[in-house]
Formats: sequence, structure tokens, C-alpha cells
Amino acid sequence: MSPGNLWDELDREDATGLAELVRRGKISPAELLEHSIKRMNKLNPVINAVTLRHDELARESLTMLDRETPFAGVPFLLKDLAVAMAGTGITNGSRFFAGMQLDHDGELVRRFRAAGLVIVGKAASPELGLTTTTESAANGLVRNPWNLGLTARGSSGGSAAAVAAGLVPIAHASDGGGSIRIPAAACGLFGLKPSRGRVPFPIRRYQGWAGLSTHFAVTRSVRDAARLLDAVAGPEAGAAFMTAPRGGEFLAATRQRQRPLRIARLPAPLSGTPVDPQCERAVDLAVEACRKLGHKVEVATPAIDFKAYNAAFGTVVAVNTRATLNDCEKQLGRACTPQDVEPVTWFIAEAGRQIDALTYAAACETFDQTARQSAAFFADWDLLLSPTLAKPPVPLGVLSLSPKDFQQYSTEVSLFSPYASLANVTGQPAMSLPLAESSVGMPIGVMFLGRYAEESTLLGLASALERELPWRERRPRFGAA
Repeated sequence: MSPGNLWDELDREDATGLAELVRRGKISPAELLEHSIKRMNKLNPVINAVTLRHDELARESLTMLDRETPFAGVPFLLKDLAVAMAGTGITNGSRFFAGMQLDHDGELVRRFRAAGLVIVGKAASPELGLTTTTESAANGLVRNPWNLGLTARGSSGGSAAAVAAGLVPIAHASDGGGSIRIPAAACGLFGLKPSRGRVPFPIRRYQGWAGLSTHFAVTRSVRDAARLLDAVAGPEAGAAFMTAPRGGEFLAATRQRQRPLRIARLPAPLSGTPVDPQCERAVDLAVEACRKLGHKVEVATPAIDFKAYNAAFGTVVAVNTRATLNDCEKQLGRACTPQDVEPVTWFIAEAGRQIDALTYAAACETFDQTARQSAAFFADWDLLLSPTLAKPPVPLGVLSLSPKDFQQYSTEVSLFSPYASLANVTGQPAMSLPLAESSVGMPIGVMFLGRYAEESTLLGLASALERELPWRERRPRFGAA
């Protein structure tokens, strides 16, 4: 295949389609890889989505590639946060971690490789994944391919920007408070956060942020997410949380006709945050499409104490941030100082130092109470529908961990993302679909929260909505440059 045609294929196809081309001998894995490298060389200096390159390791991995694997030869990025790939570095978006090298592959990394994915580098994250934009003093600003002056959101913004711009067709992402769904919404992608325990960790750690964090991917299509979940889901020996899959169920769910679902539309964020009318109109669009598909949609609000679980969320994140820095101090043999990390990171870590064990235990119990409250609501409902975000993407700098005004930073964070964290607290699966656009052509995501361990319901609906309101042909002009 000629280079020109290959360029067109990579821009048009999803990961499943590219793997099929490899299996049919239409494209070689080496051609795919070199095209991805060429595209990174050309476009990454502009969007700054990729922080670490693994070109030679990727080329070497092609000698061991099994062309019958689900994603044989498909270029792939790992998120540069809490991920272990032997023989490579990691920055965690921080100057303090610069130069750190990994000596092993995490379990999820092994499963990505076993699925045929070719790891070409690592995508940017904000420092320790602590904010909903991907900007860091260590690695700079990640720009949204739809508008280079706006944030790609975060913390998986590097992965989302890279997929939106066509550097790779699929990329690893993680979600501790919305960090798969939030950048997927900002960059016009499908973002699925699996249930707690569904997918193993990509580092020698069995939970992150006391179970808040889940790893998976951002994708161009629903079928890519379903096929990848079939490939990587399953318990890891010794893991704190496990959710056993039934083999092959996720891709199958995208091909089956669904029973009529009961969908609750959330009338307002549990926090009371104001919502941009454009985000509400995106939900209206989703409601109309769901009803057309035969599902019942009614307004309902779960009886959940947002104030309590939000405070507990802050407690758990602060303590775990302090613990992460402590672990790094031991590895480096020196103390972390305010000069090593960004101001908000230092503030959060110092807050974590002051929290006592009983307060932390109470926060974890609040999470359990919230999960019980949510389970009671989902006894009557299959899904909860809301905007993914309260506003379309914002300019770079607004949500940086090095803000000029701490109070303004705190206010802005709460204004933009009041929906996503509930799924992390309860462990339920949730997804963002890019069903709408803003008045200036920016993607707007719509979020569905499902019952625990019922990703199949989410994926079945997502596949139907993808057919009803197709988004794959909507690409940023920059991505086709």
C-alpha cells in the first residue's frame, strides 16, 4: 500500500479496522508503526500529547507479533502515570519523577501486548493526575486538536489528544475522578470507565486512591472499547478488587438487540453546579435518541449525600498523594520539596500529611455508604444519564496545578466537572459518548452511569447510539493536517 493511502487508512479506520487490514495483508505492522511515528514527528510538536517515545522498542516488538490477536500491529500509547513498562522511564507529569526507570511490565501492560498492541510511547498527564486538564510544569501544555487554544482536559488528556489527532487510533487512559470520560468528551472520543476490579493495574499496585482509580482506554469507536475489554478484563492474582468477566460478552453486547431500558435523567448535578445550556441540549439529544430506540427515560435523582462523599474524596486523594511522594522519596533517597512539585500538588500532599487515620477510615466508610445509596437507586433504574461536563472545553491555564489564584482554581474545578466522580466512589461503570457539538464546533459528551459490573448494558446502548448519532466521521481539521 502506498504511503498516501496508508495515511488515509490510519485517519479513517478505528483500531479494529486497522487490525483487520493487517490480518488481510493489506497493511504490514511495520508500515502502521512507521506511519504512526511519522505522524508523531509531524504533529506532536504542536499538540504536545506524547511525553516519552519508545520507537525502537516498538520496532523490536514487531518480531514477536501474533497477527491473529485482536489488535495485531495497532500502534498504542500508554498514559505517563502509574504505569510500568520494563526498560522505559516514567514522569507522572512531575519534575520529581524525572529519570525514574521501570524494571518490569505491569499486568495490564502485558495484556495490552498480548492483544497485539504495539506500544510506541507514553502520553502526557498532569502531575500525579491531580487536575482535569493536561498541563504540567514538567512536560508543558497539551493542546486540544479541535482548538489549539483550549485544553484537552485530563488527566488522560495526552491520550485523548493523540487519538483525536490520529497519532494512534487507541490509547491507554485511567480514571480516578473522571479522567477517561472527561478528556474523551473534550476531544470527541468514546470513553469507558470499567467497573472497579474489572481491569488489572499497569503497575505493581492493586488499587489506586483507595479504589477510586480504574484503568482502560480512550477509543474512536464503541467496538474498539468492547473488543479491548474482552481482551484485557479479568482478575489479577492478589488484587484488592476483582470482577470476573464472562468470556467474550462485551463485543457480543454491541451486536445484540437490547431489551427496553429504564434510564433516569439527572435534572441537575448533585453539587448544584450551574450547567451550560449547550451541555443540557446534548442530553436532550441523547434522550430523544434513547426513546427512539425504545427505552424509557424519566427525570430522577438518587438520594446521595454529595457533600459527604466529595469531602471524603478530597481526604482520600490528599493522603494517597502524600503516600505517592513518600514512596518516591524512598526510591530517590531524598526528600521532596516545594520546588520539586507544583503548588497545588504540594498543597494537597501537605494536607494529606495532616489527616489522621480515623479521618481516613471515616472517608472510606463514606464511600461504602455512597455505594449503598447508589445501589438502592439502581434497583429501579438501569442507567443514569447526565452531561459528562458542565461546560464545553475551556482555555489552557484555567485548571493548571500552578495557578495564580488557589481559590479561583478550586472554584473552576468544581464548575467544570460535577458529575464524573460518583462512578469512582461507587465503583460503577460509566461512559462518555461524543453525541453533540458546541456552537463553535467543539465536542460535547453525554455520560451514562450503569449498574456495577454491567458494562455490557452500557456498551450495547453505546453501539446503538453510535449508529443513531454517528460521530466517527467528525474529526478535528488539525487531525487531518
